[in-house]
Amino acid sequence: MIARRWRGKVRAADFDAYLAYLEESGIAALGATPGNEGVVVFRHLDETTDSAEFEVVSYWRGRDDIRAFAGDDISVARFFPEDDRYLIDRELTVRHDVVDSYPAVRG
Repeated sequence: MIARRWRGKVRAADFDAYLAYLEESGIAALGATPGNEGVVVFRHLDETTDSAEFEVVSYWRGRDDIRAFAGDDISVARFFPEDDRYLIDRELTVRHDVVDSYPAVRG
């Protein structure tokens, strides 16, 4: 499995609104792409800078599946029409990591 990781920043006031927008745009598009195994969004509100950082991590079966979502150059981030309304800083590239998973031992 491969994790595709992207980060961006919004104003603190947009902490919840941007998540709702992400759910309607990027997360919906990710989930509709064959080979996507799920998405996790990490949010961090930084009151000292009046901003919030978002990290979107999507999980994929393979690089060909990622290409179906991102295009031929999978290192380039994919943006959506209203992103400029929210984002005050963004990574233009993404990181891809191999995922090794270990289930919790219950006992």
